[in-house]
Amino acid sequence: MNKFITIEDRKIGPDFPPYIIAELSANHNGDINRAFEILEMAKRCGADAIKLQTYTQDTLTIDSDKSDFKINGGLWDGRTLYDLYTEAHMPWEWHKSLFIKAKELDITIFSSPFDSTAVDLLEELGAPAYKIASFEAIDLPLIEYVAKTGKPMIISTGMANEEEIREAVETARNAGCKELIVLHCVSGYPAPSEDYNLATIPDMAERFDVLTGLSDHTIDNTTAVTSVALGACLIEKHVTLNRGDGGPDDSFSLEEPELKQLCLDSKVAWAATGKVNYERKESEKGNMIFRRSLYVVKDIANGEMITHENVKSIRPGYGLAPKYLGEVIGKRVKIDLSRGTPLSRDYI
Repeated sequence: MNKFITIEDRKIGPDFPPYIIAELSANHNGDINRAFEILEMAKRCGADAIKLQTYTQDTLTIDSDKSDFKINGGLWDGRTLYDLYTEAHMPWEWHKSLFIKAKELDITIFSSPFDSTAVDLLEELGAPAYKIASFEAIDLPLIEYVAKTGKPMIISTGMANEEEIREAVETARNAGCKELIVLHCVSGYPAPSEDYNLATIPDMAERFDVLTGLSDHTIDNTTAVTSVALGACLIEKHVTLNRGDGGPDDSFSLEEPELKQLCLDSKVAWAATGKVNYERKESEKGNMIFRRSLYVVKDIANGEMITHENVKSIRPGYGLAPKYLGEVIGKRVKIDLSRGTPLSRDYI
């Protein structure tokens, strides 16, 4: 496993702060100016990248009213796939303008392609990386096509079982992908936090020998921030300007204050996780004096014996450590010691 991958000079891995992807998805609501505003918001919040989805209704499905093509239940109940994707797709003629805008803002932009023609478009635009969406994780020909670009790849694993994840990883590697991150994901919209089983993240890293991250569809940041402590080096979250605007993905997306908090809290979680370390920390050293130690609590004359009545373990910590109490009891002192003197071997 690589210790990190690099997207536009930003190293991503356990030894670096979490990489935060703001997923624009369908939250443009058919307005390119709204898409521009989301890019600006993501940059203000400190996100590392903005991500698009590159498909059309015709590259994803066919226009059919048959029951196979109708959605039953959930956010989009009763709609046909063709109708939903017509509304949700990012017009391909917008992509160039969005890439230019991202460059002006100095924020990384890339996309999830849903077929080879989308990859071709994104290659023309100079996409620095690719994300394979959960629903496409079983599309091995698409993964192979993306891998052959030689760009870093991120694969989301919602709904995929162990065998399907292994096939996706092996396909990517066999086709030449050198930089890969696999995202733990639950493809519910929104997804309940208890379904996430974040303990899967370190297991996934070991089982498939990959860097791991989280594609999070819960409605707050708790799950995402927690994932960092379990090894997630990348977090992807849907973002929007306003959850009440009625877009297809608005209801499970973060607004600006929440995205800003995610960018801050995930870095705090990463810094706090750190590495195995039993050494005394710098922030603790000043408090050493407030630990207990052995002190003279009653005047002791030269030659007098140390007892439990004249020496006790109390604060502060300038005397012998309390563990030596049994050793010094019954010994005699060689100078006069007044009450409040820290006990030292030099006095015994």
